[in-house]
Amino acid sequence: MAAAAITVLRDCGPQPITSPNPQQKQQKQPVTQKTKPYFCRKPARGQLMQETFIHHTAVIDAGATIGQGTRIWHFCHIMPGAVIGQDCNIGQNVFIDNNAQVGNGVKIQNNVSVYNGVVLEDGVFVGPSAVFTNVVNPRSFIERKNEFKPTLVQKGASIGANATIVCGVTIGQYALVGAGAVVTKNVAAHALVTGNPARQTGWVSQAGHKLDFGTSDKATCPETNQQYILQQNQVTLL
Repeated sequence: MAAAAITVLRDCGPQPITSPNPQQKQQKQPVTQKTKPYFCRKPARGQLMQETFIHHTAVIDAGATIGQGTRIWHFCHIMPGAVIGQDCNIGQNVFIDNNAQVGNGVKIQNNVSVYNGVVLEDGVFVGPSAVFTNVVNPRSFIERKNEFKPTLVQKGASIGANATIVCGVTIGQYALVGAGAVVTKNVAAHALVTGNPARQTGWVSQAGHKLDFGTSDKATCPETNQQYILQQNQVTLL
């Protein structure tokens, strides 16, 4: 999951606004690597965003690690111990905590908090307003930071909008969590889960299509024509 990353050396959030002195002639300061670091530069119009882009309203705490090609949008907050891989898209108003890890090519939609102990492997999709947790029995008057339970979302899995992931679970590779589902236990690779609490209602391919095994132990993805086999309640790609 480790990316060829850019280590953020200082905060890159909005700067304080000061009232100009009308009697003092304002001089334009040249933008240099020193005054505006690489990871804050916006690509020219029409240029592919191959460089890391951070919107000026985002707050990136010193010590965070951000991979090349990642885009971080309005009003995000990235904590010092957060690690974000390459080519990710971090939507508006996302919070990524200390000790949270985000792999390469991850997409996190608006209004998501990725808390301490959450690991999102490569290619994970997190829908808008999905919720992660890290304590199973929180109390405002009891400190439980030493009781955080890790959550692992494995490669290529997708979490639908407004889903809630109760901490301490693993969501398997290419699984699909339906919108609004409440996940309270582990989800198998390629499983489709929906509802509250989330229950498995089928299997999906790597491309996210339902697999129809019928009376057979084999199924074909309608988009990619890849074949899958179901054995001992596990789906694998042939």
